[in-house]
Amino acid sequence: MPLDRHARRFLEMLAAAGKARGRYEDVEERRTALAQLADLVDPPGTVEIGGVREHLLPVHDGHISLRIYSPLGPPARQLPGMLFFHGGGWVAGSLETHDGLCRRLSNETGCRVIAVDYRLAPLHPFPYGLADAWAALNYVVRNPKIFGIDPVRVGVAGDSAGGTLAAVLCRMARDAATDSPHAPRIAFQLLICPILDVHGESPARLELAEGYFLDNETLQRDLELYVPAGTELSDVRLSPLLAEEFADLPPAFIHTAQFDPFSDEGEAYAQRLGGFGVSVHGRAHTGMIHYFYCMPRMIPYALEAVRIIGTEIRYAVDLPVKERRVHRRIRPELIRA
Repeated sequence: MPLDRHARRFLEMLAAAGKARGRYEDVEERRTALAQLADLVDPPGTVEIGGVREHLLPVHDGHISLRIYSPLGPPARQLPGMLFFHGGGWVAGSLETHDGLCRRLSNETGCRVIAVDYRLAPLHPFPYGLADAWAALNYVVRNPKIFGIDPVRVGVAGDSAGGTLAAVLCRMARDAATDSPHAPRIAFQLLICPILDVHGESPARLELAEGYFLDNETLQRDLELYVPAGTELSDVRLSPLLAEEFADLPPAFIHTAQFDPFSDEGEAYAQRLGGFGVSVHGRAHTGMIHYFYCMPRMIPYALEAVRIIGTEIRYAVDLPVKERRVHRRIRPELIRA
């Protein structure tokens, strides 16, 4: 399939304005660019929702913010929960850049979405962000009444670099359960255009290295700031795709984009999970680019993609489906179908 015409126009606009992404030196430049883009393509606070509130969570050497989104509909004391970790290469992104997506995910899935404002590099390099994510998961699962969630129906979700965190949390929780009955249990993992092998050189990485919004130079600079010198990029906490086994991980919902440099990684991850008996659903969104799901004002299909995700998650957490669609279970090798 060709590039979606709205996505193509967006890329042409970036190029014409001289704002096509590339290597940067100032991390604030990277953060500001993403924040300005979010304000343009999906301004925070514009999606009607049942309610939003903030919660402050103490963590090692500081604190982080959690933002709790409740879906539209009659108030409920207890709903399924979804911890969400935003993308941005572990150096950029915020609760604000993904506010619209979190609101839509809450409305479409029926979950209380708990967005985690984990700390970013370079001030807080790896593994700070992962440690914050682990602390948030444990705190939320152990304090369900604070968040109004069902502790046995809590999933993790993330896009791009946040997808890495979500995938790694699933492995950490599974491994912790062998030593402690109090380890958090994860009901599902939702990975949207995830980065799963930071050192990978897949065909998509090579073919889409530049000109498709998130380019290789930006990723390499992100890694320089995020990963301390001497750290192996093959560490499964950075590259979960490189793990040797994938047994007993939570059911996965993996969504990739055809023109995303990380698309091959998402599909390979689905194959590895399925090979170890893990339930895998998902879709390769044809014609789409990285971050499309956060750009409904520029790429209208973003709304449909989130509706598709919502239907999948509603089935997973046993909630009524808002609008019936035909969804078959997708075998890992058919994720492009």
